[in-house]
Amino acid sequence: MATVHHWTGLEAKALRLASRLSVRAFAQQLGLAVATVSKWESKLADTAPRPDTQAILDTALGRADASVHLRFETLLSEMTSPLTAGPRRVTACGPRAWEYESWADDLDRVVVALSRQNFTFADSLLTRWLSRFKAPELDEKGLYLFARSTALLGDLKRDQGAVLGPLSAEHSYAGARAVFTQLDIPRRVAQLGLSLAVVTEMSGNLEIAARHYESLAVDDRLSRRDRARARLWVGTALSKDGEHDYATRVMTAATRDFEDLTEPDDWSVAHQKLALARRGAGDLTQALHFIDIARSSQTTESPMQRVRLDTAHGHILLSDAATRDDGHHVLDQAATVATQYGLVHQLRSIEGIKAMSEGRTGPSATVTREKNA
Repeated sequence: MATVHHWTGLEAKALRLASRLSVRAFAQQLGLAVATVSKWESKLADTAPRPDTQAILDTALGRADASVHLRFETLLSEMTSPLTAGPRRVTACGPRAWEYESWADDLDRVVVALSRQNFTFADSLLTRWLSRFKAPELDEKGLYLFARSTALLGDLKRDQGAVLGPLSAEHSYAGARAVFTQLDIPRRVAQLGLSLAVVTEMSGNLEIAARHYESLAVDDRLSRRDRARARLWVGTALSKDGEHDYATRVMTAATRDFEDLTEPDDWSVAHQKLALARRGAGDLTQALHFIDIARSSQTTESPMQRVRLDTAHGHILLSDAATRDDGHHVLDQAATVATQYGLVHQLRSIEGIKAMSEGRTGPSATVTREKNA
């Protein structure tokens, strides 16, 4: 629907034509003299109705149905040009009904593109809508789509390694959470809390991330699957912080939940995390056992998951002098795929693991090891 900031005879004529009314019928509908409407149409943009009459026109436009609004906007576009239009006096206030469907369809396409790490296409689809509408212009359905789009933009930024800052995953997730809070959708608010905890972990604040995960693991706003994922990530943060044995117990509980829920992808990822926890504890036999389960059971072959799995496998192989060459080979393959798809965070992880294995213990290697071990 459109909003007219300042009515002139031009907008009034466009509304009459869009309403498919004669001058007399339009004047009668507005409760005005025919001469007044005729004056508008003769002078167009060179005349403006009085303030009280502007309010009458606002009401008439507000009561018009969607087809009238569409004709009104089309007629105004035809009656003006970029050279003669002057300051913008009409704003399209939000998507029309058919645009909601297109927006939702595009978000489904974004999910698929992100699963394939096709970041450029995903970004173009999200930008199409986020740059077109502003949150204050939207009704509840539009706000829901806006928040979902913003959350998916956060996923995109996270997978690209842009974790903190004004154009980051953290910024997008916080914005999406604020809108879902406004809409009073507790499950979505809690899911964004989970995403923000992931960002906290990725930025190296492991203890804080673990506490956030712990609270979300028992949060009734989340589904059982999301609570199990939070429990798994408690173990991930603890393992990165050196608490490998307790992390293993927490992850094992999450793994049982994924099995009960029949979530094969999450179950496979849990074994990958278990493998890294056992590597950290120095139990390479169990680490290889768990990583073999993860490698043989994964059902989603996305580039991101392939890189994560190969990185974990290479990390374990590097931990044993007998398999170190194999570990370098696997990590090199993972780095090639990560470079191909622009997985910056994963590349940093691979570089940190290599630096650690080569005995480079400078600040950058130490930070990377803490984040990704």
